[in-house]
Amino acid sequence: MSDDDEYAGFDAVRQRRVKIVAWVVIVALILVGGGATVIALLFG
Repeated sequence: MSDDDEYAGFDAVRQRRVKIVAWVVIVALILVGGGATVIALLFG
């Protein structure tokens, strides 16, 4: 058995975790950036 077979399951889990983290970061940046823009327009 090769190393690739041994770690195949871990790679799928890692890829899913990376995608989740990336989406969370993107959504957080949009929310924070959007919130900052609204506050700047209201109080600017």
